[in-house]
Amino acid sequence: MLRELVKHSPGDFGYQRSRWSTELLAIKIRDITGCPLHASTIRRWLPAAGLVWRRAAPTLRIRDPHKEEKMVAIHEALAKCSAENPVFYEDEVDIHLNPKIGADWQLRGQQKRVVTPGQNEKYYLAGALHSGTGKVSYVGGNSKGSSLFIRLLKHLKATYRRAKTITLIVDNYIIHKSRETLRWLKANPKFRVIYQPIYSPWGFVE
Repeated sequence: MLRELVKHSPGDFGYQRSRWSTELLAIKIRDITGCPLHASTIRRWLPAAGLVWRRAAPTLRIRDPHKEEKMVAIHEALAKCSAENPVFYEDEVDIHLNPKIGADWQLRGQQKRVVTPGQNEKYYLAGALHSGTGKVSYVGGNSKGSSLFIRLLKHLKATYRRAKTITLIVDNYIIHKSRETLRWLKANPKFRVIYQPIYSPWGFVE
């Protein structure tokens, strides 16, 4: 699994970074398998998997050949946003429950102690920002899978039950187009999902 993951960039999985860390690899493996691993375990496994730490080479960004038509679809949807046809920006976020420990002023010869859960616990949020009103709807969960995204869709369906259509602008993270998600969307035709162009930061859409 490690060899397969490092063939991709973290950005391919929705993370806002270009390089893998052992901590992020442990998080991703946990998301896929449900098995919690420590970063130090990943560090021991990497050499055994034939993986080495070396500098990446810069390259040009690959342009999405369908970028223009995707942007047109996004702008058209935003222009038609109304009470009957709300449009949302949607994204997920990881929340680390372990406190961040850094440098602090301390007496010489003494070291402060920060209480932690022991193992880095995480929580995940999926949120949708109404492009017209600015209202944020969100749900939470212990895993960042398709079920979290679908839970948000169900929440929007209940909150905006009088809407004729509900449109979401999303990135290309796998949970937005998984089989489970596509099945749910097929059974709920009032929902429309528009995917951002590949390699397109949120700033270019918002």
